[in-house]
Amino acid sequence: MPGLRPTVADILALKGRRQLTMLRVETLDEAEAAERARVDMLSVPPGLLTPEFRDAAPTAFTVPGLEYGDFITAEDYLRAAFKALRAGGDAVYCAASLGIIRRMRDEGIPVCGHVGLIPSKATWTGGFKAVGKTAQSALEIWRQTKALEEAGAFAAEIEVVPADVASAICERTSLFMISMGAGAGCDAQYLFATDVLGANRGHYPRHAKVYRNFNLEYDRLHQERIAAFAEFVADVHTQNYPGPEHKVGISREELDRFLKELPEV
Repeated sequence: MPGLRPTVADILALKGRRQLTMLRVETLDEAEAAERARVDMLSVPPGLLTPEFRDAAPTAFTVPGLEYGDFITAEDYLRAAFKALRAGGDAVYCAASLGIIRRMRDEGIPVCGHVGLIPSKATWTGGFKAVGKTAQSALEIWRQTKALEEAGAFAAEIEVVPADVASAICERTSLFMISMGAGAGCDAQYLFATDVLGANRGHYPRHAKVYRNFNLEYDRLHQERIAAFAEFVADVHTQNYPGPEHKVGISREELDRFLKELPEV
């Protein structure tokens, strides 16, 4: 979406018209690269929202995450949400209770909720695995989606849900549905930059697609780092560092005057 930064209304107007792209970024370099690649939406940690962030990504619709457990009361969430919006966020992600989402919506704060596999609540759905593979489980996701809609959320991330289930839900809700491993029938596709770049040292989820191998380059650079440090140590030991080009000079006259004032060794 080139040009000015889109609003919530702009995002909702695109529902059913075309799929948007969304990345989780955690550095200014990633944000700047996403902007240049024309990624539509960014998920970010609130701490990344600085004036430098908006210099790096002036047009990306940005959703800082109010991580579940970092806040307790509705007032905690409200305070954090207003701070994130003032810092340059366009909406907030929140996996807290419907009451907290309603409270934020009452204050005009755009909220993106979460259905399907919710990592912070995965114990209730059997751990880190797909959700919605039975009719009963799929209907529960539908009920959660409708509850978010009624609470005033404008969007929801739907995670690791069968594609046919996610598509059917997306067609029947006014929420802007963001797919993370939930197929192509939603309104946006969401991946983590660390997975896209091959920079994740841990497990890669099934839905992740790796486009580059940054770990290979990081490993190469680390070996270069070790080699450079070792060369520095060797240079010091052999008195090759510091050389003449690394030293500050003084005239012979000033040096003699200085040495004359010093006590004898």
